[in-house]
Amino acid sequence: MAAQKGKDLLLKVDTTGAGVYATVAGLRSRRLAFNAEAADVTDSESAGRWRELLAGTGVRRASLSGSGIFRDAAADATVRGLFFDGTIRNWQVVIPDFGSVTGPFHVSGLEYGGEHDGEVTFEIALESAGALAFSAL
Repeated sequence: MAAQKGKDLLLKVDTTGAGVYATVAGLRSRRLAFNAEAADVTDSESAGRWRELLAGTGVRRASLSGSGIFRDAAADATVRGLFFDGTIRNWQVVIPDFGSVTGPFHVSGLEYGGEHDGEVTFEIALESAGALAFSAL
């Protein structure tokens, strides 16, 4: 994979639940993490008392955090509404020249900031709330 422009990472949300995604922001800084917790089935009869994990079990999750500028006032209002209502919606994270991750996320954090002579910025944290899908571009 060749070097990519970080500004091309897009955050989209299904604003109505109808499967139509609207871009709410390009993220200036971001982190997308996938985690899988395994089920430990070690017992006193485990060979050499080495840890044993049960394949195909455990909990998978993803979290996204980032900061940027909202595309417009409507995008800001949409995300703010999802946060205050506690609504889970399908989101799409588009990673340029790589793919997209799509699925239900919960807005677990939303912060605003800014300088007196600059634009208002935001920081967002999303936690997966169901099965995610990856599509290669």
